[in-house]
Amino acid sequence: MLISYKWLKDYVDIDLSPAEFAEKMTMAGIIIEHIEYPSDGIEQVVVGEILSVEAHPQADKLKVLQVNVGDKVLQIATGAPNVAVGQKVPVALPGAKLPSGKEIQAADFRGVASCGMLCSADELNIDHSEEGKAGIMILPSDVAVGKDIIEVLGLDDAIMDMELTPNRSDCMSVWNTAKEAAAVLGVKARDIDISFTENKEDIKDYVTISVEDPDLCKRYTAKLVKNVKIGPSPLWMQEYLRCCGMRPINNIVDIANFVMLELGQPLHTFDYQTLAGKQIIVRRAKQGEKIITLDDQERTCHRDNLLICDGERPVCIAGVMGGQNTEVTERTTDILIEAAHFDPVSVRKTSREVGVRSESSARFEKGVDLQRLPAAANRCAQLLAKYCGGEIVGGFYDSNPAELLQTKVLLRPARINQILGTDFSVDDILSTMERLDFPYVEVADGYEVTVPFYRQDVTREEDLAEEVARLLGYDKIPVTLPQGKTTEGKLTPWQKFVDDVLDTSVALGLREIKTYDFISPKEWDRLLLPEDSFYRNVVKIQNPLNEEQSIMRTTLVPGVLNIAALNHSRSNSNVNLFECGATFIPTGEQLPREPMMFTGLVMGKTAEGWQEKAVVKDYFYLKGMVEQFFAYWGITDWQVAASDKYAFMHPGQCAEIFIAGELVGFMGQVHPLVAKNYQLPQAFLFELDLTIIFRHLPIAFAYHPFSKHPAMVRDLALIVDNKITASQVEAVIWAHGGEYLRQVALFDVYAGSQLAEGTHSLAYTLSFQAIDKTLVDQQVNDSVASILSALEAELGVKLRY
Repeated sequence: MLISYKWLKDYVDIDLSPAEFAEKMTMAGIIIEHIEYPSDGIEQVVVGEILSVEAHPQADKLKVLQVNVGDKVLQIATGAPNVAVGQKVPVALPGAKLPSGKEIQAADFRGVASCGMLCSADELNIDHSEEGKAGIMILPSDVAVGKDIIEVLGLDDAIMDMELTPNRSDCMSVWNTAKEAAAVLGVKARDIDISFTENKEDIKDYVTISVEDPDLCKRYTAKLVKNVKIGPSPLWMQEYLRCCGMRPINNIVDIANFVMLELGQPLHTFDYQTLAGKQIIVRRAKQGEKIITLDDQERTCHRDNLLICDGERPVCIAGVMGGQNTEVTERTTDILIEAAHFDPVSVRKTSREVGVRSESSARFEKGVDLQRLPAAANRCAQLLAKYCGGEIVGGFYDSNPAELLQTKVLLRPARINQILGTDFSVDDILSTMERLDFPYVEVADGYEVTVPFYRQDVTREEDLAEEVARLLGYDKIPVTLPQGKTTEGKLTPWQKFVDDVLDTSVALGLREIKTYDFISPKEWDRLLLPEDSFYRNVVKIQNPLNEEQSIMRTTLVPGVLNIAALNHSRSNSNVNLFECGATFIPTGEQLPREPMMFTGLVMGKTAEGWQEKAVVKDYFYLKGMVEQFFAYWGITDWQVAASDKYAFMHPGQCAEIFIAGELVGFMGQVHPLVAKNYQLPQAFLFELDLTIIFRHLPIAFAYHPFSKHPAMVRDLALIVDNKITASQVEAVIWAHGGEYLRQVALFDVYAGSQLAEGTHSLAYTLSFQAIDKTLVDQQVNDSVASILSALEAELGVKLRY
């Protein structure tokens, strides 16, 4: 938030430079990030009075002026269209400097000497609006000729940019910030004088007000001012508003904005004569109800939006923006002032739904001071009477005039010191309450502190401890080392496992990707999933950012396919990708189950070198990766089985993966139609449940010594029925191969006319080896004979040759 240093000093005496003040406030927790000086770059610019205006003899678009600058009269040539005799204007004298860096010197304009320059508001860097660029800045008629423009316009100021934490929304008020500054500096802040005279009439004779939804509007107050005159606001007020980042409009609007910045209470001013039926009704919107707001945009409201209405139509979106139909214009004479408390959640939702965020909504969203509503409305009425010539109507409307209960917090000095690790005296601690204007009384357990309404962040004793630390100084808290038992920070076995999975994947030639946990429900249709698919049972996001991120993923497959498609569209079709991430499976309880999945995809060809040719990545390339992954973790009891359960996988090239009979995932070729949906070439992927694999990890890896004795190898070509899988054959070989069988490797598959119909040939290499001796042929031959006998007996498999 931007704030004027000069404005602060209206309420509190500060004998520090802006930089010194900023340092003290920052050390007390109110961070001032940056200081800007409006007068920077302005030198020798004074107030001048135009005495005469004549046409330039040699240029139709130029005028020659005689300007009184106090100690002399200067001749100045200008092309400004809005100059006239008697006007007071900013004059840059010869040798003057402007914020843009421009230096003014006497010049000759087609034979006419010009000793200076008249300045626009834009050239003085005080107004960047189109109005400020249109012509010379016209000053009020009562300013003294020859006076320094910095003093006249109040540019002798410092603009402070405060970084407020969410709990300190009270400092969005200049007066509250002044009270905070007073507490930090140990001085007293001055109260605001809100005294005025009102007529004998009663506001209730002019307008009737009803609040139909008090849950969204806890308090609604109003004040009426008649016979106002629209015009510019005082220069000092305009400059205060500019310093706080707001552009001056006119005296009515400027006063409402001034009070909002001063007291932190947003106000709205209605043109009283435009209110139909002279009524104000605070109610929820009807579904689809429309209103044209002050920015000339038509807004559609929902049932949960709160509206301010007159007897016929909406006239304001509560806490967000006013309506065009009751806007203050040049014809306005009577003003109805609104000061209200709207529900913060309602304002925040409404602001987001209608797409409007304003200074008012920013304050309402954080909560305003319920007690300060009458003061804000009265302050606005006072200034309207003073600077707009208005007549204040007697009486005051208040929907909730009952006395409000303030928060009371128990303060125990011993407990404060315990929290902070300090040894502050009771007097020191109580002095901070006095500096903050937190009244207190002594009670049996300590002191009962009454917290002002505007300090909504103070609700418990720990909050009071924070205030004590801020004001007495964080540097007063002694530096101590932590005490107590310490534990070694280390990864859990599960965390180590996941980290190792990532390293193993990279070692296998895969590259890690990361995708969002949120996906689009349209992904299921692209994957050709049936309506009753397990994957469609999802966790839905209540407030999604958009439709493309409205559900939680139940598989990593869509994300991996999308990244593969992105790479393919960039002419990078030879990719190996993987992702490790959580999926979210509804359980019927409050929280879903979150199994960690490991999904990999391969596509295209391997890299080609001068000694090796590129290899097309296929099912067996993918299966080799899975085998190496399990081998790394010492998992040997895993099996695969053909499967057609996965709609997005090729039914003839998909297998489920089991460990000790428990399903842990699948692998295979992406279904061609799914690949087409994602605009992919042929691709292969696997998905493994790391949560299950973790349970099957060996407790310890056993060391097996290498044999010093040679291995004996036998090749077997077997005739196998097409209904029998290689895994069934290998299971029998291992079961009957004896204690010396070390390796079984399938090296050839053949099917052709030389074999009986319905059969194919599987060729295996069997390796036998003993640790303590060299095997003889008879030992190996006996093992092979046992294997062949078992294969024929159990599976009907015969030796081909």
